[in-house]
Amino acid sequence: MILGKQLPFLRWSFIRLGLSKQLTKVWQVGDGREEDCAKYVLKNARKGDLDDVIRTIDEYAYHKKFLINVGDDKGKILDAALERSQARRAVELGAYVGYSALRTARKLGAGGHLYSVEFNPANADIARRLIAHAGVTDRVTVLTGSIGDGGATLTRLQEAVGAGKLDFVFIDHAKELYLSDLQKIMTAGLLHKGSVVVADNVGFPGAPEYHAYMKEQEGKLWKTATHNTYAEYQTLIKDIVLESVLL
Repeated sequence: MILGKQLPFLRWSFIRLGLSKQLTKVWQVGDGREEDCAKYVLKNARKGDLDDVIRTIDEYAYHKKFLINVGDDKGKILDAALERSQARRAVELGAYVGYSALRTARKLGAGGHLYSVEFNPANADIARRLIAHAGVTDRVTVLTGSIGDGGATLTRLQEAVGAGKLDFVFIDHAKELYLSDLQKIMTAGLLHKGSVVVADNVGFPGAPEYHAYMKEQEGKLWKTATHNTYAEYQTLIKDIVLESVLL
């Protein structure tokens, strides 16, 4: 235990995660932990209580099986960025089990809405169930698809959000797609001056192309704050979260 939190390294759950070849293909570990998490939350979290659903997912990740969502500590960075942006319209790339969508829903301004894009249908289903259990289906829509699916998902976002009305983007999906997907969103005309983009896992496992782009564009197209932190649910592996504002 460190700071009262259980580290995952010596647990089979964490080792299984590292050995999983399926993870980088479908963003599920392959041992059923995502569905197991959903069942655990539906059984143990109070229905209609957003905070308790978030807490219960964290509880599962610390004490049952390790999860790859943003986690509680980095989640505070996401929370603070949402508060600073006063976002009402947001897009998330990578729903996983719906954890960051729930944190985002909690911080959106009055009448705000999040569109969470998830390419894995099983993850999308889990996220929808937990979002419904938390009672925030009026604030979150999970779209099954991807930014690179030939324009279908981007078209849906353009219709739902509107040109130049996207306030906030949270990127937490396939690391090699961070930059190309953000550029597609920019080309689609969804962002506006002052739009905020937060990217998780830029340090670990790493998104080097995205990181280099934000460094090169600093003061030109983007103004970026670097949050030095740790990978989810532990305090040994260092990570970086980037918070970028469109100039």
